[in-house]
Amino acid sequence: MRGTLATVVCADADDERRSATVTALESAGFDVLAASSVSAVEAALDDDVDCVVTAFRFPDGDGFDVVGTVRDRRPDCACVFFTSASPSELPRGGRDQIVEYVPQSVPDARDRLVDVVEGATAEATQAAYPLPENETERLAAVRAYDVAELSAEATFERLTALMTTHFDIDVAFVGLVDEHEERFVACTGANWRTLAREDSICTHTILTDEEMVVEDTHEDPRFAEVDRLDELNIRSYAGARITDEEGNALGAVCCIDDEPRSYTRAELDDLRRFADEVEEQLLLRRRLGGGGE
Repeated sequence: MRGTLATVVCADADDERRSATVTALESAGFDVLAASSVSAVEAALDDDVDCVVTAFRFPDGDGFDVVGTVRDRRPDCACVFFTSASPSELPRGGRDQIVEYVPQSVPDARDRLVDVVEGATAEATQAAYPLPENETERLAAVRAYDVAELSAEATFERLTALMTTHFDIDVAFVGLVDEHEERFVACTGANWRTLAREDSICTHTILTDEEMVVEDTHEDPRFAEVDRLDELNIRSYAGARITDEEGNALGAVCCIDDEPRSYTRAELDDLRRFADEVEEQLLLRRRLGGGGE
């Protein structure tokens, strides 16, 4: 985020109204990018934008088009309608469409808008996750693998089964980190198939070539408030990144336990060897044409 709190795109075709809304948001500490059309919203969207506040009518479309543009470019970005159009004209539905509708006609409408944007961006910030610098190339590399086909390979299941006994842990898995979720190629000790990326510790592991250890998730500020980890009984974690030949991070090989625990240097060296084996198996399948598109 570039601003004190978050970055917001304020879209309104009316210059005077847009200026007043921008001022209200900036006074609340937001970094605001002004837009007067649907195309201007599209041009303003980048990875730093946390929320889009949009009016309804534009010279090149309407609020529905703005939301569609945001969802195509930034699926996790919050959207708030701030318009004089009646609620019956606005989309009904879940979080995939809008966060909330704030009518411009209510008293202190912009104060109300600021409250809504603060709530929406706070939620988005809590659910955010760090991205590798080469995320576009990395995602293309991950998409070259068919997870369903890889999951049918007994090699990965044998490997994770061996890990659970070798490290005396509850769960071991091999996961590929896609754009919005981690998908499990193999998982021994649990029946996990996918995990939202914002809930996954592996989204941090893929950022480093060092093994990542979280001895106690309750004591780590990055994960202490992630309820999903508690639901899955993930209390301690050790993971090693797996990459392709070009060095793109694909995911991780991981150890999970339901109690706090540490790992010795020797154990982490063994974890790295398991990850090396996964990398070799993935490379073999790519060369044989069994894991690529």
